[in-house]
Amino acid sequence: MTTASPGSSLPQQMRAALLIGYGGPNQLVVSDEVPVPVPGQDEVLIRVAACGVNNTDINTRVGWYSASVAAATADGGFGVDDPVAAAWGSAAMQFPRIQGADICGTVVVGPDHLVGCRVIVDPILRDPSDPDNRAQVGYLGSERDGGFAEYVCVPLSNLHPVRSELSDVELAAIACSGGAAEHMLARAGVNAGETVVVTGASGGVGTFLVQLARRRGARVIAVASAEKADVVRAIGADAVVPREAPDLIAEVRAAAAGPIDVVADVVGGAAAFAGWLELLRVGGRYTTAGAIAGPMVQLDLRTLYLKDLSLFGATVFPSSLFADLVGYIERGEVQPVVAATFALGQIHEAQAAFARKAHTGSIVITL
Repeated sequence: MTTASPGSSLPQQMRAALLIGYGGPNQLVVSDEVPVPVPGQDEVLIRVAACGVNNTDINTRVGWYSASVAAATADGGFGVDDPVAAAWGSAAMQFPRIQGADICGTVVVGPDHLVGCRVIVDPILRDPSDPDNRAQVGYLGSERDGGFAEYVCVPLSNLHPVRSELSDVELAAIACSGGAAEHMLARAGVNAGETVVVTGASGGVGTFLVQLARRRGARVIAVASAEKADVVRAIGADAVVPREAPDLIAEVRAAAAGPIDVVADVVGGAAAFAGWLELLRVGGRYTTAGAIAGPMVQLDLRTLYLKDLSLFGATVFPSSLFADLVGYIERGEVQPVVAATFALGQIHEAQAAFARKAHTGSIVITL
C-alpha cells in the first residue's frame, strides 16, 4: 500500500456528517473531529471529491423502511418501533453512521496502480465468498460508512476507475440513480422498439431511465411536472405528459398511441398503480425501485393474471451491471443531470431541497 504523497502523512481527523439516530434533520451532525478511517485488507482509502444525495439517505434517516410506515417519503422522522425492520439491510443500523453512497474521489491509500486514480464506487456491498447472494448484501452509507466525509474506506472490489471528461460532481450523480435505472430496465428486459413509460422522469433515477431506455432503442413516454417537460424532452423523451394532468392514465395512453410494453415506476402510491397495470399490453411488465408517493397500493389479481403481466422489483444489481454503466459513461452514451450542489456543512439544506422534489436530476454534496 502507498499514499498519494510519499513522505507526507494523512490527517488523523476529518470533516464528516454523522447520522446519530433515526429522525429529522437534527439527527445529522457535521463534525470536524471524526477519525480518518484506516483501510483493512482488500480495501482502499478514497479522498472524497463529491457525493450524491439519494432517497435512501433520507429514507434510512427517517425510518421509512420500517414495515409500520405506510406514508410517502418525507424529511421528518416516522418513529421506529423495530430497528431491524427500519434498516436497509438485515441488521439494525449502527449509530453514528456516515451516509452517502454516490461517491466520486481519488484513491490515496491502496495498490500502487490505483493510487491517484479518479474513481466512482459501486454502492452494493456483497459477500466476497458469495457475491451473488442477494440476502447477504449491504449498502454503502448504511451497513458501513459512506461518502458524506472527506475520506472513506471501501472494498477494492467496489472500486471503478473512470476515464471521463465529466466533472467530479457529475460523476457523483451516477452510482445509485444510474445503477437503479439500468437494473430496472434489465429486470424488465427492455428491448429496442418497445414503448416504455417512465414516472418521476425529472428525478435522479428518472433522468437515467429516460436516457438508458433510449440507449436500448426503446420509445419513452415520460411523466414529469409541466415546468420540467423541456429538460426531460431534451434528454431523450419522445413525449412528456404532465403529472398534474386531470386524467394522467388517459393522457399517457393517448401519448403512446399504441401498446405500452413496460412501466418503469419510481413514484408508486395508490393513486396511479392500478392504472399503470391497466395501461400495459397483455404480457407487459411493471418494474419499480422506489415509492416516493407511498408504498401501499391495491392490486387486482385479475388484472395481473388475466393480462399475463410480470412485476419486477429492482434493488440489488449485479457488479457486472455497474461495470457496464461505467462503460456507458466513459463512452458518453448517457449524461448525468445535476440540479444543484451544496457544501458538506449544508447537508440539511441539501436534503431539504431533495425532499421537496422541485429539482431536475441529482443533488450533490461537494467536499
